Formats: sequence, C-alpha cells, structure tokens
Amino acid sequence: MAESQEGEGAEYDSGAQDASEGSSARSGSRRGGRKSKKGSFWRELPILIVTALVLTVLLQAFVARVYVIPSQSMEQTLHGCPGCSNDRILVDKISYLFGEPQPGDVVVFRGPDTWMQNEFDAPETTNPVAQFFQGVGSLLGFPTPNEKDFVKRVIATEGQTVACCDPQNRVTVNGQPLHEPYVYWEPGRGKTQQEFGPVTVPRNHLWVMGDNRNDSADSRVQGGGGVRGAVPVDNVIGKAQFIVLPPTRWQAIPEPDPQTIALGAPTWRTELPDGVGLAIALPGFWVGRQRLTVASHRGAQEYH
Repeated sequence: MAESQEGEGAEYDSGAQDASEGSSARSGSRRGGRKSKKGSFWRELPILIVTALVLTVLLQAFVARVYVIPSQSMEQTLHGCPGCSNDRILVDKISYLFGEPQPGDVVVFRGPDTWMQNEFDAPETTNPVAQFFQGVGSLLGFPTPNEKDFVKRVIATEGQTVACCDPQNRVTVNGQPLHEPYVYWEPGRGKTQQEFGPVTVPRNHLWVMGDNRNDSADSRVQGGGGVRGAVPVDNVIGKAQFIVLPPTRWQAIPEPDPQTIALGAPTWRTELPDGVGLAIALPGFWVGRQRLTVASHRGAQEYH
C-alpha cells in the first residue's frame, strides 16, 4: 500500500517538473524572440539609414532639391535677411524638361563665369572634416562657401529687348512696360530703379532680376551689365516652387508673368510644365518620407 502511494507520488512529482520545464522553455523562447527582434532591428538600422541617404541624394540630384535663401535680394517673396529665419525652398528640376523658363518664373541657376558678385560670401575651410559636413549640409539645403548658385526672377527671354526705365519708373520688354506686383523697395534705398539698356537677350539666355529691386546683383550689373549679364538657359538648375521652411512660411512661390499681366494675355500656357514637374517631384519626396516613417514604426514595434 505504501509502495503504491509512493509510486503515485513519484509520478505526480515528475509531471509537475515537466510542466515547469515546459513553462520555462516557453518563457525563454518569448524572451529570445524579443531579443532576436531587437537584434534584427539594430542590424537593419544601418541599411535603412544608408538607403534613406541614397534615396535623398538621388531625389535631390535628379528630381528636386531644397535650397536655403542666403541673401535679401528676393525680399519679400523669399526671406534671406540677416537675423531672420532664412527661407528654404523646394526647387523642381523636372518642369524644364518639358518646357523653357518663362517670364515671372523664380529660378535657381549656376552663376556663369561673367557673374563675379556672389551675394553670399563666407570663408572657405581646408579642414577635411568640416568639408565633409559642408557637403552633407549642401544636400540638405545649406549652401557651402564655394557654391555660386543664385535665385532670381526671369524678366525676359531670348530675342526680347529689355530696358529701364519708362517715365513711370517701370522696366520695359519690347517697349511694353511690365506690371511687377512682387517688387520690393528696401527702406533707405529709395524707389528709383537703376537705368540700363536697351539690351536684346541673346539666344538661349535669360534676363533675370531680384524682387528686392535696389538690393540685388543681377543681370543689370553682373559681368559689367549688358548682354554679359544674361544667364544661359543651360545654367538653370530648376524652378522654385514652394517655401518648405520655416513652417510659418509654408506656401507656393508666386510667379505672376509680368509681361502677360501687362498685356492682358492669358497665362494658362505656362501651367502645364509646372503640373508635370510637380506631379513627378512631390510623389518622390512623399515616397522618401514614407520609407523613413515605415522604418521608424517598424523599429518601434520591434523594440517594444
């Protein structure tokens, strides 16, 4: 009798031990799974970062790029004044694949060799580490000291004759005065425009001017003025479409055509290239942001 009870007791103890071991194994498996997920995320994180950086570089090289406004030459359309929060603009590189820059467009372009007056001068560094971070900053929209990119508004295109001023202090194109609602007169500099021309814009060139009309080194003075101040169309990087930073300045960049407004002509002809460019550029940036968002959510889920 005692023998039987002892045997039953031994069997009971063995079952409890097996259950305890199974529970411990499952608990250990769960802990191992969590550790595996954490480890998987941290192993994938460098790949996600590199992918995001490569995507950013490709987008900014071929689709659109963010630029900072370093000077006040486009006030008050674009803020770049000392002491203020400089605007950062999205420049669309696609639109001009389907058409040419038009009067009224705000464009970013590489300064031609004849353009010597850079409105944003800063000391260059020889430190390789600093040069590396300047290169990264350039991709994110911060200009490096050796960048000679400008932002101006197109006033006239090839074959047109531009001059200033008529008796009402207005710029004229082909003898017709322009209507320029974007012109800003900086306090203390007067409201009389600098006289120039007439200048006939060379083939495949643009005549560009700043909205801050009396504080802009543009086609009127660069290269000594005249035809040497015109900018080759091939130097145009893209069209400024939006102010993306700071958040209080989020808006599309106004681009009224001063010629068609003055003549009362329709402006619909210039809208198609913009629409095509934006249709391609904006989804590209959205995809990039979605990749980063998905990676962030994935990391958060795996970590917890």
